Amino acid sequence: MVITFVSNYINHHQLPFCRAISAFGEEAEFYFVQVMPMEEKRKSMGWAVDETAIPFLVLYYKDRERAMQLILESDVVLFGWTEGRITDLEEKRLSSGKLSFRVSERIYREGQWKFISPRGLIAKYKEHIRYRNKPVYLLCTGAYVASDFNLIKAYPGKMLKWGYFPESDGKELSPGAREGAKLRICWAGRLIDLKHPEFAVRLAAKLKGLGKEFTMDIVGDGPLKDTLESMVTEAGLSDRVNLTGGKRPAEVRRYMAGAQIFLFTSNYLEGWGAVVNEAMSCGCAVVASAEAGSVPFLIEDGVNGLVYRDGNYEDFEKKALSLIEDRDRTDSLGRRAADTIEKTWNAKVAAGELVRFCKEFFESGRPVPSKDGPMSRAQVIKAPGFKRTLEEKNRLE
Repeated sequence: MVITFVSNYINHHQLPFCRAISAFGEEAEFYFVQVMPMEEKRKSMGWAVDETAIPFLVLYYKDRERAMQLILESDVVLFGWTEGRITDLEEKRLSSGKLSFRVSERIYREGQWKFISPRGLIAKYKEHIRYRNKPVYLLCTGAYVASDFNLIKAYPGKMLKWGYFPESDGKELSPGAREGAKLRICWAGRLIDLKHPEFAVRLAAKLKGLGKEFTMDIVGDGPLKDTLESMVTEAGLSDRVNLTGGKRPAEVRRYMAGAQIFLFTSNYLEGWGAVVNEAMSCGCAVVASAEAGSVPFLIEDGVNGLVYRDGNYEDFEKKALSLIEDRDRTDSLGRRAADTIEKTWNAKVAAGELVRFCKEFFESGRPVPSKDGPMSRAQVIKAPGFKRTLEEKNRLE
């Protein structure tokens, strides 16, 4: 069985899954077709990988004939985001009757009201709806993806949970909640509006006012850096809050590994949020926004992390303070978080479940979704509503 993953470019988030599936050897011969070079902006953020060291990588823009052959003739093809560069090839493959998958984040992230657009529906018909009776499945990279596609009646009964599967070997690196150790808190991501890094600074100010001993690392760079620096200075937090600037992925993980608590504050515009996987694998107790795509898949509130609703700062602060007041609970949630990644949401499990599913398709034509985790059935979960998205948009403007 030959499996080919087609996407704009391979990066550090996709590489663990690709390596896991390539490890199947002849049982699942694997290739990754990269349709474009990575942008310099992404490279500067540490996303680049050594292409010469990846034996299964095929560059569409350098070896078009080989890439086209893989797309059209492989037993299984997964299509990620290709930026419209190979539309004709995608259409030909998806119409062929051969087993294929769309890997997608939300299509109505800014508000599901947009689905009523006639022009938009025509585009969605061409890209998705017309394949509803073909062996084309949707891998939902985020908990609210199924809700978006359910609106347009695409992929009926063929929507499965999926995600990003970054490196997940950091459990043993985490110091955990060591008795007597000063509390360490981490936030990581681009310093942009949708990720709400100011929530972390506001929490730090609250903790200082309560007389709590802690340090906080805010890891990342972006247009809000100056604003955050001013907030830190004005609140007298310079000795407690460390704005590290941009760091490469391995360095970000080291900050996570040194923390007991990780804050994830993105709003509904965050399609997935791979830092959640990474922080959980490091044994952090995560306080996370329910609006981001990864959170309902990865975190069960009160079991392996804490979830706050509707982008509400007060709820976020309440959940974070409950952890800070109970270090034993922090440690327990961190251990369960690491177990979730180690046992269920990781590249090896995702690769194995995909291969199993495909084998069942070829053997019986009736593959069975997994019971949990990757390749399990994606339920239609209510997405952040029009009122919520409009309120957030108006606040930011």
